[in-house]
Amino acid sequence: MLAGPSATPIGDRTAFVENVRQALYASKIASYAQGFVQLAAAAKEHDWPLDYRSIAMLWRGGCIIRARFLERIAEAFTADPHLENLMLAPYFQQALARAQPGWRQVVATAATAGVPAPAFMAALAYYDGYRSERLPANLLQAQRDYFGAHTYQRTDKPGTFHTEWLELRRPVQPGGRA
Repeated sequence: MLAGPSATPIGDRTAFVENVRQALYASKIASYAQGFVQLAAAAKEHDWPLDYRSIAMLWRGGCIIRARFLERIAEAFTADPHLENLMLAPYFQQALARAQPGWRQVVATAATAGVPAPAFMAALAYYDGYRSERLPANLLQAQRDYFGAHTYQRTDKPGTFHTEWLELRRPVQPGGRA
């Protein structure tokens, strides 16, 4: 019932399969990175002394996630027990750099063809958000300011600001519509 693009040919099937493999690996790295960041946030909030290397090895030894990949995670946390994000470990930085072209191609192809690929797309968005110097957080601050006078910061000048947003709105028309 909803319109969308018709299927488009992917070109070289072998190359595309390799791109999907790269997208899967990169998305897996981003997913584990998010998971360990969540564990670190919980550890900080609850004052838990978590050993992330041991967690990776525990997962590898005792459940369905048995993978050499978890050894790489353990190695990363052995090298730096206070690693801020798994994506910053040298092995994972390099793996993401190698996988990035194929990963982006798969996400672009899926979006163009109207094929949902939420895990690949969300993982790439997380990666891009993490590596970006500037993000639209100030826009979110402005939205909160509109609804509750919470103030916001600007990127063009220092300080904290509040705007009387209702004064900026168009006048209400007869019948109650803005």
